[in-house]
Amino acid sequence: MATETPWVPLATALGLGLLIGAVRERRQQDRPSPPEAGLRTHGLAALCGAVALWLQPAAFVAVLVLVGVFVAMSYRQSRTEDPGLTGEVALVLTTLLGGLAVGLPELAAALGVVVAVLLYAKAPLHRIARDLVSEAELQDGLILLASALVILPLVPDRNLDPWGVFNPALLWKLVVLVMAISAMGHVALRLVGNRWGLAVAGFFAGYVSSTAAVAGFGQRARNAPSLRTQAVGAAMLTNLASLSLFVPVLLAVAPGLLPEVWRELAAAATVLALGGALGLRRDDGGPPPPTAAQRMFRFRQALAFAVIITGVLIVSAALNAWLGPKGAMAGATVAALAEVHAAVATVGRLSAENVFDAGQARWALVALLGASALAKSAVALASGGAAYGLRVTLGLALMVAAALLAIILS
Repeated sequence: MATETPWVPLATALGLGLLIGAVRERRQQDRPSPPEAGLRTHGLAALCGAVALWLQPAAFVAVLVLVGVFVAMSYRQSRTEDPGLTGEVALVLTTLLGGLAVGLPELAAALGVVVAVLLYAKAPLHRIARDLVSEAELQDGLILLASALVILPLVPDRNLDPWGVFNPALLWKLVVLVMAISAMGHVALRLVGNRWGLAVAGFFAGYVSSTAAVAGFGQRARNAPSLRTQAVGAAMLTNLASLSLFVPVLLAVAPGLLPEVWRELAAAATVLALGGALGLRRDDGGPPPPTAAQRMFRFRQALAFAVIITGVLIVSAALNAWLGPKGAMAGATVAALAEVHAAVATVGRLSAENVFDAGQARWALVALLGASALAKSAVALASGGAAYGLRVTLGLALMVAAALLAIILS
C-alpha cells in the first residue's frame, strides 16, 4: 500500500467517470425503460478502480469482478427492453480507466474523453456505418487497415539486395501510403462533390497519376474550349498534389534530406497553387464525384507504384556501383520522364548514403522537376492542343524556375 495519497490520479478518475456518466445519462433521458448506470454510478466505478489499484492489485481484480457481476445482473434484468451492451461495457471500461489513472493519469483522461465522444456520437456513427459507407468502401478500409496494422509489422525490415536498397518494409510502406492518400482523396471528393468542379478533381487525381490527369484535362479542354481556363488550373493543382508526394517519399527514404530541400519544394508548390487558383471557378459541368459504389483505391496501382520506385532504386544503385554518382543521376533523370517519385526516391537514397551532399541533392531535385515538366508539357500539347498545352508548359516552367531561384537565393 502506498503512503502518499495520489490526489491527481483520484481526481482524474473521478473526472473521467463523471464525464462518461454524464454522457450516458443524457443519452437515456428520453427513454421509458429503467435507467442505466449514469453520472453517479460511473463516477463511483472509476473511483473504485483507482482506490482498489492504489491499495493492491488483488483488490482491483476483486472490484473489477464485482463490477462485472453487477453488469451481468443489470443486463439480465433489462435485456428484453434494451438488448444492447453499450452501457454495460462502458461501466466496466470506466472501472478500468479509473485503475489506469493511478499509473497513467494523462492517458486515462485522454481515453476517457475518447469514450465519452464515442458514446455521445451514437447517432452519427450509426448513420455513417449503415447509410454513408458502402460495402466497397468498407472492404477497402479493411484492406488498408490490415495492410498497415497486420502485414506491415510482419514484413522484414532489412535490405535484401547486394546494393542495400531493396527493403521489403519500405516497399510495403509505400504501398500503404499510396492507398491511404487515394482513400483520403476519395472521401474528400465525396464530401465536397462538384462544388469546386475540376479543381478538386484535379488535385486528388494527382495522387493517382498526374501525367494521366494532365492528359485527361487536355482532352476536356479540347472538347470544351470554354473550360480551358479551369482545365489549366486543374492541371496545375494535379501537379501540386504530385509534388506533395515528395514529402512522404523523402520521409520514408531519406528523412534528413527534407529540411535541406524544403525551400525548393515550397517555391515550386507556391507557383502551382497560384496557377491552380487562377482557374478556381465553380463548374457545374465538371466531372462527377465518386459514388459510394466506387473503390477508394486500386491495390494493384499502389503496388505498381511501389514496385516502380523500388526498381528504379535498384537500377540507380547498380549504376552508381558501376558508373559512379553521375551514372545514377542520369538514370534517375531519365526515370523522371515517366515516374518522378521513383527518381526522387533515388536522389533521397543517394543522399542518405552520402553519395550526394545537400547542395548536389538540391540541384538534382530541380533537374528531376525539369525532366518531369518536360514530359508533362509534351503530354499537354498532344492532348489539349496548343492553347492548353502552352499554358500548362508555362506554368510548369515557372515552377521549375521558382525552384531554381530558391537555390540561387539561398
